[in-house]
Amino acid sequence: MLALSLYSQPTIPKTMLKDFTPRLYQETIFNTATTKNTIVVLPTGMGKTAIALMMTAHRLSIYPNSKILILAPTKPLVEQHRTSFEQHCTMEGMTVFTGEISPEERKNQWEKSTIIFSTPQTIENDIINEKISLENVSLLVFDEAHRAIGDYAYPFIAKQYVQKSRFSRILALTASPGSETDKIADICKNLYIEAVEVRTDQDQDVAPYIQEINIQLIHVELTEGMKQAKKYVEACINSKLEHLKKYGGKINYYSKKELLGLQASIQKQLAMEGKSFLMLKCLSILAEIIKAQHALELIETQGTTSALNYMTRLYDEYGTTKVKAVKNLCEDLNFKSAYAKIQQLVEKNEEHPKLEALKKTLAEEFEKNKLTKTIIFTQYRDTAVKIKQEIAQVRGAVPEIFVGQAKKSGTGLSQKEQAAILDQFRDGLYNTLIATSVAEEGLDIPKVDSVIFYEPVPSAIRSIQRRGRTGRLEKGKVIMLITKDTRDEGYHWSAKGKEKKMQKTLQAMKKIIPEQPTLTQYQKQDLLVYADYREKGSAVIKELMQAGISIRLEMLEKGDFVISNKVGIEYKKTDDFVNSIIDGRLLQQLKEIRKFQKPLLLIEGEQDMYSIRNIHPNAIRGMLATITTSYGIPILQTKHAKETAELIIAIAKREQSIENKDHQPHQDKPQTQLKSQQEYIITSLPNIGINTAKELLKKFKSVKNIINATENELQQTEGIGEKTSKQIKEVTEKEYEEKT
Repeated sequence: MLALSLYSQPTIPKTMLKDFTPRLYQETIFNTATTKNTIVVLPTGMGKTAIALMMTAHRLSIYPNSKILILAPTKPLVEQHRTSFEQHCTMEGMTVFTGEISPEERKNQWEKSTIIFSTPQTIENDIINEKISLENVSLLVFDEAHRAIGDYAYPFIAKQYVQKSRFSRILALTASPGSETDKIADICKNLYIEAVEVRTDQDQDVAPYIQEINIQLIHVELTEGMKQAKKYVEACINSKLEHLKKYGGKINYYSKKELLGLQASIQKQLAMEGKSFLMLKCLSILAEIIKAQHALELIETQGTTSALNYMTRLYDEYGTTKVKAVKNLCEDLNFKSAYAKIQQLVEKNEEHPKLEALKKTLAEEFEKNKLTKTIIFTQYRDTAVKIKQEIAQVRGAVPEIFVGQAKKSGTGLSQKEQAAILDQFRDGLYNTLIATSVAEEGLDIPKVDSVIFYEPVPSAIRSIQRRGRTGRLEKGKVIMLITKDTRDEGYHWSAKGKEKKMQKTLQAMKKIIPEQPTLTQYQKQDLLVYADYREKGSAVIKELMQAGISIRLEMLEKGDFVISNKVGIEYKKTDDFVNSIIDGRLLQQLKEIRKFQKPLLLIEGEQDMYSIRNIHPNAIRGMLATITTSYGIPILQTKHAKETAELIIAIAKREQSIENKDHQPHQDKPQTQLKSQQEYIITSLPNIGINTAKELLKKFKSVKNIINATENELQQTEGIGEKTSKQIKEVTEKEYEEKT
């Protein structure tokens, strides 16, 4: 329980918080965060959310009519923050933003709300579509701030915020920013950090609150049968490596990192010197090695069931594929022998010895304490399914699987299902959670007595996140299963080394004051670009936004960007351009873009297009010739997203003259046939493409019947879910407002 204490300026109005007492280190961190954009690095379970609570109350006391925006990477984490705030805040006007709520409804909720909790992708979309304004946000909180690198939404939102807010303040929270100094510096730069507050479990003001965690390593040895299967796969890989050397490929150890590095090196050589039989052969052998290595990893660290599932998928593919790497691997005598051996082991129910060690460990834990709660982490869903089957036999264990949303082998969970399972785990309906990486980050699951690593992970961040699920309120236990003489041992020591390096980096961070670039003043340009909604997360959209261009995301019938009624752009990155030649998409897309008076093809990227796929250079040259001469479409090339955005802006400035300003992506005249006109009208509805439009017209017979249909009736059509049906009804039934 938390309650309020008296402390020096800056103070928090007592009426804003309840059942809340900040710890000394939280007060110290809070004092810094009130005056500077601050990144807070605290061990898991040490109350990072408490600092966000204090800052929320403080900022609202200074700017009572402002808003607070709190971002977290996943919906369960967002809900968790809202629950914490409801527990300790007296303030009203809290709202959770999700993608299931229509943009118009989110716009209305934004205006009415004071504290908004959201995933970054939702906020990013609303910023791009100008559904929300950050002008009146007085505090922006980035949870799991170590994600603020690359193309993730955090850097874009941070830049928009510091440019547009009248009184900006940023609070970034993480338990594990990583071990690389450059990466940590990038995080600080991307979030406009001005101060760093780091606490480790060695700091005097934190140590009293750190719960002891007992770490236990359990070493197991592969069965003789699994060792034999392992030898077969290793022999397969070694023979491939010898072939690779014969053709000129040099490699010291077949780690995935080195294999991918060699692959990239050969592709670069191909781009510079042109295609050659030797280099293409090397690439094919590398692909075989990578696939065989994955089979080896499954045998070493997961078990016979996971290995059999993977190898069976390869042999199923072997019967139909034209990919030489798959065919050659499946015809390899050693690989075939390994597959046969694994099949025998599964038939005899001979599984990885980790499973027996796991069952024994759980039985001991339940014997000591019938109410014990455990989380078992594993990399793979196939393994999670097998673990559940096995530990269901352990007396006292009530297991359930907790995985991500993507459907695979029937184990995918929606976000609602994830939340329900977590609630049931907290309430004791389940006492053993078998989780993949989805449960590693941030989730507050109190009173987890032990965490079991089914396999070590080489990442320091992930190791810390996994361990952090226990030892929050009471002593905890971490058990790690390690197979002798396998990559398990290497991964364990790799993570350990990275954690030591992280500790040194964090100590150095305490003295770092990040230098922030001077921001150019944000200026809105009087230009409008329509973009296909599938480009919503692209770096080009973000660059256009940073330049002050108004963006409208819509379901475009043709092209990816519409600049005017005359100009449409088909936009492709280099690899997608080559892939679209191979799969046949490109010509159809070009036929559509030709309907513009001034069609353009824009290819972005510095990668040599002749080295991306196993496609003859003449096929690419022939397609380029067809595009420019037969189709009459100019081809523009740019190196990166910023250059692409600058080119689009230059075109827009020329095209969007006063008389041509109010262009619309859907206003070109439809065909004269009644059938085409009907299809045209229905495709203008939200998220409705031509195929879905045809299905709707077949089902309801007329445009009128579609417009008059209920949400439930619309959902009976394939391709239309609850979200789309709701948006259609809003468009067709909501009163038109001239002023928006």
